[in-house]
Amino acid sequence: MEKAQVAIIMGSDSDLKVMQDSAKVMEEFEVPYYMDVISAHRTPHQAIEFSQKAHQDGIKVIIAAAGMAAHLAGSVAAHTPLPVIGVPIAGGKLQGKDSLYSTVMMPPGVPVATVGIDGARNAGLLAIQILGTSDAAIMNKMIQFKKDQEKKIVARSEKLKKIGYKAYLEG
Repeated sequence: MEKAQVAIIMGSDSDLKVMQDSAKVMEEFEVPYYMDVISAHRTPHQAIEFSQKAHQDGIKVIIAAAGMAAHLAGSVAAHTPLPVIGVPIAGGKLQGKDSLYSTVMMPPGVPVATVGIDGARNAGLLAIQILGTSDAAIMNKMIQFKKDQEKKIVARSEKLKKIGYKAYLEG
């Protein structure tokens, strides 16, 4: 496998059920990736070491997911020059709202692009778009993805108009 361009990290292996969607996007677009469990709280030295050297290892974008206090994305962003995409994970008494706020509310100078709660697929797509700014092949794949997405919605619209909502929902 080629050297990874995207790192997908999560605070706990329980986040893997959500984060597999980021990995699937990388596979769809044939972008090599690295995936690991790194905790801002339970393995802080490992998290800092990873963050500081990821760019030297060829990583271009980091996707970081965590739930509850959700400090992983922000901690990583504080220690890396790379773009970081945070994925707040649903769970706990606040059902992911705590992780959303922890991920999105970063102080000036430490940006984290944040997707919706459990938004691993969008995080993967955003990583692809970032990579596409400097890689024509990836950009062309994204352009085709957008065209295919439009075709699917147009086809669904035509079907709904043709058969009506009741038949559409039954089928």
